[in-house]
Amino acid sequence: MKRTSPLEGMNVLVPRGKKEAQSFSALIRSYGGMPVEIPLIAFEPLRDIALFQAHKKIHTYDWVIFTSKTAVDAFFENFSLSSPFPKIAVIGGKTKKLLAEKGLKVQFVPGEYVAEGFVEDFLPLVEKGMKVLIPKGNLARDYIAASLSEKGANVDEIIVYKTVFPRESISLLRDQLSGKGLDILPFTSPSTVDHFMGAVKELGFLNAVKDSVVGCIGPVTKERAEAYGLQVHAVPEEYTVHSMLKSISRYLAETRRGN
Repeated sequence: MKRTSPLEGMNVLVPRGKKEAQSFSALIRSYGGMPVEIPLIAFEPLRDIALFQAHKKIHTYDWVIFTSKTAVDAFFENFSLSSPFPKIAVIGGKTKKLLAEKGLKVQFVPGEYVAEGFVEDFLPLVEKGMKVLIPKGNLARDYIAASLSEKGANVDEIIVYKTVFPRESISLLRDQLSGKGLDILPFTSPSTVDHFMGAVKELGFLNAVKDSVVGCIGPVTKERAEAYGLQVHAVPEEYTVHSMLKSISRYLAETRRGN
């Protein structure tokens, strides 16, 4: 009996930009699926006085917290390391790896790659008066900053990039949904959900995705998808793209066995 790949013959959305789509698409192909690259988010670095001042006084902080690779890229875009850097905490292995490539050692990574998990693991390290810098995007929550401030830390948040929807993706979505469609929708952030649903509504293609299998990278993204009325079929225990695709594959395998 021929063994079927989990995603064989299925069109799978790749919602990330070209820079990160390659590895995402390769994973989908390894599961037998057909990646459909339609960027739902793009990032624009911001350069303002707050970022300049943070660079200038970086040595005064005890910790810098990076919650994404994008925050790292934006923060270091016009910054040359010339003085000792504070201790670094991150969410996610890929963010840690990117910092290592810049010659920076990460002192803290939470067991769970989500803000709530970060706070739970990091709070025991917080001391009253400790200075913390959090470079982040314009849509990022303030949960970490609020939690650390409540414990007595002095937290500075600076917006180093903004998240936008690439308007050229509208025509890509129109062509795909009016043609072969999208069998699987893996969402990597609440922003990808917002932008996808906004575009689908604008195009009048809600019916075209009503039977799609929906996967979300974590509970916050799942909550956003459900707020739009989407049924979420798969959420991984580890909040990574690879684990999300595994959880989608498991769901499909269980569905097939049930049938």
